[in-house]
Amino acid sequence: MSLKEIIPYVLLDVAIVVAAARIMGQLFRRIGQPAVIGEIVAGIALGPTLLGALPGNLDTLLFPPDVRPYLSVIAQLGLALFMFIVGLEVDLSLIRGRGRAAGAIAGGSIALPFALGIGTAVLVYPWHSEVDGRPVPMLAFVLFLAVALSITALPVLARILTERGMQRTPIGVLALACAAIDDVLGWSLLAVVVAVAAGGDMAGVARILGLTLAFALVAFLVVRPLLARLVGWYDREGRLTPDMLAVILVGLFLSAWLTEIIGVHAIFGAFVFGAIMPRRGAAGLTRAILERLEQVSLLLLLPVFFVVAGLQVDVGSIGADGIWQLGLILVVAIVGKVIGGGVAARTQGMPRRSSTAIGLLMNTRGLTEIVILQVGVQLGLLGPAMFTIMVLMALVTTMMTGPLLKIVYPDRVLQRELDAADRAELGDVDAYTVLVSVPEGPHARAMAELGRRMAGAERPVRIVLARLLPAQVQLEVASGLGAELAMMAAAGDELRRLARELEASGDVHCSVVARFAPDPLAGLAELARTVDADVVVAPEVPAEEGAPGTVFSAALVLVRPGADADLDVVGEISDVTVLLDGGAGGRGALRLAAQAALARRGVLTVGATEGRRAARQAAAAVEALRRRGIDVRATGDLPASGLLVVPADALRTEAPETLGVLRVRPDEADLDEELEQSVERIALPAAAGSQEPVPPAP
Repeated sequence: MSLKEIIPYVLLDVAIVVAAARIMGQLFRRIGQPAVIGEIVAGIALGPTLLGALPGNLDTLLFPPDVRPYLSVIAQLGLALFMFIVGLEVDLSLIRGRGRAAGAIAGGSIALPFALGIGTAVLVYPWHSEVDGRPVPMLAFVLFLAVALSITALPVLARILTERGMQRTPIGVLALACAAIDDVLGWSLLAVVVAVAAGGDMAGVARILGLTLAFALVAFLVVRPLLARLVGWYDREGRLTPDMLAVILVGLFLSAWLTEIIGVHAIFGAFVFGAIMPRRGAAGLTRAILERLEQVSLLLLLPVFFVVAGLQVDVGSIGADGIWQLGLILVVAIVGKVIGGGVAARTQGMPRRSSTAIGLLMNTRGLTEIVILQVGVQLGLLGPAMFTIMVLMALVTTMMTGPLLKIVYPDRVLQRELDAADRAELGDVDAYTVLVSVPEGPHARAMAELGRRMAGAERPVRIVLARLLPAQVQLEVASGLGAELAMMAAAGDELRRLARELEASGDVHCSVVARFAPDPLAGLAELARTVDADVVVAPEVPAEEGAPGTVFSAALVLVRPGADADLDVVGEISDVTVLLDGGAGGRGALRLAAQAALARRGVLTVGATEGRRAARQAAAAVEALRRRGIDVRATGDLPASGLLVVPADALRTEAPETLGVLRVRPDEADLDEELEQSVERIALPAAAGSQEPVPPAP
């Protein structure tokens, strides 16, 4: 086929590829997957897997063998731009303040899959020892497969975090830091593997590694300071000019050319040039570069790369041996990353939920894996069957990340972290807020005091005293408004008097709410959400029993004084007993019982309701509390008198009448947390003079 005949084919192929990539990218985005996964699938579909399986050899008709080298050149340009973007997004400043945890997690997420990958590669090597009739060096194959299973795709991980808003949360920032370290380590390892594969003998390997090291030193020590001048140039111009972009592109392609000549592939030069771009004061410049290059790279050039890779993927040809090898590699890839990263996170003291989420995020491979696999094909280390297996592994591990992350890290947990991030960004003091439903009658003061006690050693503390009056019967003619306003005014005056008395202690701030509510319990739940309450304290009344469906965002403490334990006395009792039921209710009861005991410097006694699960939770609670330095005892019996705290559904009428009972419904965090996390939420008494300022009332 002559060049004159090839050019129309190339133009037609590019048009088809771009259209297919955009359509599939949008479809995958609608089902909650990264768009790049849809674009990779589009590239595979245009190859032997789908088009080639249809009558007429459509893949060969659309992409003739004579045209493919020209498409490969376009693909390599897109690959160089993509690797530059990857390097540009490796921001090691994210590691500051979390270097130990990020280093441990990144190390674990590379070490375990690398080790498992070595064993897997040795096992499957006999089926992949030749490519196109040429022997594949076993050492190079084993090392390459181990590295390929150890890589995390930083761009796709960042996209997953951004689409859920997790990049603003502590776990999101930590995951980005881990992925940045993982990228640097992974690409360094791959450079070594490429040197081993391309060098042949030890002298050749040493030459390639030596030249690569020299290239990196010159780039970081000489070129990087020169590139820092781009920041001043950008600030003077106020935009990314064509001359500035030309300088960047020239440096990018020269770096790629040098590493290709050295023998470690052009992608390393592109990656290093992106990594040495200026960071300090360069946010605007970086954003402008990304916006300009992504339009060309992602829209036009990378889809061509996906097709070039997809033409080498033939799912239907892997055979029976390929199926079990795919299953094995999937297990190794998933276990290596999720367990390696997750266990490393646990060793750094992270909760189980956060550790699992980190492991899942480190299991993201995406486009970065395809790039690495293409290097393996060009080095003659991967044949069509193994390339197909590894591409499928990359797709499966990436596609599973988003859905599993939503299960492990549900929206309600994420929203709490986002709300906390918003408050921190606005400079709001995150006060511990107790909402108290103050009844009419002689126990109003005692109820208010009990509310303050439930804050324990938390500081700063905000107490919201509320009285929700039952809605009055609508009159036929008269409005009754004057009488209703008078009732609200009287309630407000009483609550303000109580608030002044509480504030006299100097360690809390109080506000009051008095209003009518058709359903007082539902109104209390709505008010709890409005004031962002941590705890709601309310008297136990028969109306509560009739409205079990009312949902509180905060922990709900229902007060039931015994016949021989007046409410005023309940508020003064120092020692507290709590019974755990083995579930979320037990976690909430334990936390609030500990706070009530700490408020009076009393002794906390922990027991269990019936069942082994409750007993195990009680034993674990005692150990966790003692590690926190909280005075705690274990018991198997109900106390004869005092204050008893129980999960809301664990105890009804069995408690002696001499006990004051606080029945606790857990808050949303208790539903999601582990026991250790609930214990960590208990504030310990601070040293004198260390209290934070009290925020203004809402």
